[in-house]
Amino acid sequence: MSTKASISSGTKFHLYFQELLSDQPRSVFLELNDPQEFRVERETFKGKSWNVLVVEIPSEDMDKIAIDWIRKRKLQGAVGGPVGAE
Repeated sequence: MSTKASISSGTKFHLYFQELLSDQPRSVFLELNDPQEFRVERETFKGKSWNVLVVEIPSEDMDKIAIDWIRKRKLQGAVGGPVGAE
């Protein structure tokens, strides 16, 4: 059984990980509600192809997501500023 463990959320986004009873989370998920722009593209280079997802995220929302992620992962010292001033 799993549940969404929220890291950051707003009216148009939710960053979370799936909390499992027995495992440490290895991935996070970002849900975007009604994005202004999004597209899926298929790129090919030297015989290999892959899908690319492009989504527009307002700067204010990305700032909140980034700061909450830094706090969640305790990366304040790794981003070059004083801890607590993020």
